[in-house]
Amino acid sequence: MFLGIAAIPFIYYALAIFSSLRFFGATRAKADRTGAFLPPVSNLKPVRGLDPEAYENFASFCRQDYPNYEVLFCIGDTSDPAFPVLQQIVRDFPDCQIRIVIGSGRNATNDKVAKLTRLVEEASHEYLVISDSDVRVAPDYLRKVVAPLEDPKTGAVTCFYVPIKESTWVQRLQDIGMLSDFYPGILVAKQLDGVKFALGPTIATTRTRLEAFGGYASIENRPADDLLVGRLIAEQGHEVELLPYTISTVADYQSLNELFHKRLRWITVMRHMRPWGHLGLIFTLGLPWAILAVALLPTIMVAAIYLGGYLVVRAVLTVLVGSWGLKQPGIWKKLALIPLWDGMASLIWLTSFTRRTIRWRGQNYLMRDGELVLPLEV
Repeated sequence: MFLGIAAIPFIYYALAIFSSLRFFGATRAKADRTGAFLPPVSNLKPVRGLDPEAYENFASFCRQDYPNYEVLFCIGDTSDPAFPVLQQIVRDFPDCQIRIVIGSGRNATNDKVAKLTRLVEEASHEYLVISDSDVRVAPDYLRKVVAPLEDPKTGAVTCFYVPIKESTWVQRLQDIGMLSDFYPGILVAKQLDGVKFALGPTIATTRTRLEAFGGYASIENRPADDLLVGRLIAEQGHEVELLPYTISTVADYQSLNELFHKRLRWITVMRHMRPWGHLGLIFTLGLPWAILAVALLPTIMVAAIYLGGYLVVRAVLTVLVGSWGLKQPGIWKKLALIPLWDGMASLIWLTSFTRRTIRWRGQNYLMRDGELVLPLEV
């Protein structure tokens, strides 16, 4: 009976492989879609603190091959270390419509969402593209993410993200985790229930779609605004489209400890927002189940089926998503990191059950009833 339960992750992996094949096979033609739909766009960027290579990240949004767009930054105050960089961006791109908004003007727990509320109010255009400060994009970015919004059924657009470069083995570990674990999970969710979420590095939508659920002001005290925006737009009866298109992010961590706590913050939020789904992740963790199966019945056949099978399907899934789907180079060189990632992911999952707080941008928050609460307010 235990060996049967230990085989459940293989069912999940098979579904992940099927979902990945179906998604990338069906959407490959969409990767090159741009079309003639080029409405004026407001690109909204909340900023707090100075990310690595911030200038190049910001500058990439000012080099867009797009006829009419503006870039709006919102920063807490002029003492923020990112402010001089934003001023330099304004000086270096005089032909680009750039505005820096100081302060959100709101009393909200989630500083990022408060800034987005202000940015939406300040935006000049109906079509909005929201992106994180650590994102870097190609000149065709706006054309790619705005094009699907021509269809009135589409309420929002989101896409994958990959590292701009990998200078340490920890960054390679994070990349293999995204390609072998996070993205396959997203594609399984899409296959089973459709896209009812968005990914924070990029969300393209409209002011009308945001206003339909109350806008960012309605979620300014909650975590995971990206997931919520996608969910709330989908609940309005609109489609959220996941593009087979990648943008780049610059790593904001250097050590294994920093990566561990970055991922722990994310999964702790997910535990509070989707408790049953979070609990079900136990059946997606193939490595501990394979090890337990071999420990229970230490034979060559069991080891070959469970441990050998685990290594094969994990490698196939990672190559499928990373190399074939997202066209990322050098995936084969990082496959040996998969068991290390899966071991760490299992530990992070277990640790998340002990956490009620998260730390983001130097601030501690308590999770209570699906909302963020500053510890001093408890």
